[in-house]
Amino acid sequence: MAQAILTIDLEALRGNWRALAALSEGETAAVVKADGYGLGAAQVARALAQAGARRFFVALAEEGAALRAALGQGPEILVFSGHMLGDTALIRDFDLVPLINNIDQMLRHVEALPGAPFGIQLDSGMNRLGMEPAEWAALRDIALAQNPVLVMSHLACADEPDHAMNARQLQSFRDMTDGIEAPRSLAATGGCLLGADYHFDLTRPGIGLYGGLPFADAAPVVSLDIPVIQTRELQRGETVGYGNTFTASRPSRIATIAAGYADGLLRAMGPKASLMAGDTPCPVAGRISMDLIGVDVTALRQVPESLSLLNRHQTVDVLADWAGTIGYEILTSLGARYTRVYHGA
Repeated sequence: MAQAILTIDLEALRGNWRALAALSEGETAAVVKADGYGLGAAQVARALAQAGARRFFVALAEEGAALRAALGQGPEILVFSGHMLGDTALIRDFDLVPLINNIDQMLRHVEALPGAPFGIQLDSGMNRLGMEPAEWAALRDIALAQNPVLVMSHLACADEPDHAMNARQLQSFRDMTDGIEAPRSLAATGGCLLGADYHFDLTRPGIGLYGGLPFADAAPVVSLDIPVIQTRELQRGETVGYGNTFTASRPSRIATIAAGYADGLLRAMGPKASLMAGDTPCPVAGRISMDLIGVDVTALRQVPESLSLLNRHQTVDVLADWAGTIGYEILTSLGARYTRVYHGA
């Protein structure tokens, strides 16, 4: 079989949720947008529900509908994009909670679904989603009279604990919400780690659940093993792959493995990347192509049937450093061609 195997450790996922939940005295939710950060929202959310999560956040109403089908009735599913045009039937039929981002969404929601639950998203300085202070001041009394289930905002620089933006956003959020009765939320993973001042009534970790920074104590959740299709013996001076970017400096053995940028293995990571055979690193030889990667396995006595790219040595953030990106992009880029295996269901 040439298909690579992506293994998801659901017990590690649950352990990460419990560890982050233990940091706060309030409720802890879970963010499972982008198909559970690429790992399968249905399986991820069911595992987190077993751990105790009762609120889940998604990006789009369509994601919420799919998640409701997986979770059934009971857990609350909140939608970051709010009540968009065309979302009414999904919000109603799948019992979703839109996070209202502006006055147009507020009017749409109360007119189309009077009495249906909703939350409010405020912009405390990120300039992305949510009501700005002036819009919130104009709408505040009307919105609060409708009893929102949550009032939230999002930190822009929480992965940098000493960044001045964190304190500015905290103050802005307090200025907009102190004294309200509705539950409040400001902290995602980075905010969970900033301390109790940022926790309010609900924290909503995302990347930390899946083993990514800034939660440095997270247990690894994913591993990726890629089959070896073929090996070649090279003489000194022979080249590998497109553009002849790898030239053998000695007699070498090259393994060709069955994955590439079509599977989310970013081409930019190639020059720094390696795979593991047990504890032995084997560097990528040449460019990452669409479906294939050459790997220098000269150091191995015997070439295994597969090589490991994601593992306890090489986390999503290690791969991200190789590619000059972040762990979020590595996770959410993982392609559909992998055979996904779930442990600890």
